[in-house]
Amino acid sequence: MDAIGLIAGGGWASGLNLYAVTLIIGMAGRFGWADVPDVLTRTDVLITAGVLFFVEFAADKIPYLDNVWDAIHTVVRPVGAAALGYVIAGDSASIGEAAGAAVAGALALTAHSAKASTRAAVNTSPEPVSNLTLSVFEDGVASGLTVLALAFPVIALVIAIVFALASGWVVWRFWRAIRKLTERRRSRSASH
Repeated sequence: MDAIGLIAGGGWASGLNLYAVTLIIGMAGRFGWADVPDVLTRTDVLITAGVLFFVEFAADKIPYLDNVWDAIHTVVRPVGAAALGYVIAGDSASIGEAAGAAVAGALALTAHSAKASTRAAVNTSPEPVSNLTLSVFEDGVASGLTVLALAFPVIALVIAIVFALASGWVVWRFWRAIRKLTERRRSRSASH
């Protein structure tokens, strides 16, 4: 059950910040705080995750640059989460690698989709504070859920499921609002 909770919690959190999740899990293993696959504790993996975390931390705070970053990471975050899920599942007898990869990748995609949708909406606001605040909040949630998944995997599993459902609802509401806005514009154009 520990691996499943780490896969689910880390998978969903990776949709917000893949590099923070990788760094936290790797550091937890490096310092002996958690039993994680050795590959995640390697120096080259930790340095790469750390550098990319700081690049993402900066890029994610700048309006519109964060949208470009999110567009690129529409593939990177779910694939990276799937790789994490695969590695974590491979180190556990309780879940197969393919299932671990599928669960982590799917959960990351739900979180990423909600993040990208929300950020696109927030960037329409003329002030930069809401973007910065939301970004810091996302980093905190991703880090907090990852730490929780390492310490209390069952709780993290439940929270990841709730967050995934909430993410689906956010994305559905966002696209529904876009569709209504598009329909209004079409009807206005047709009436002129």
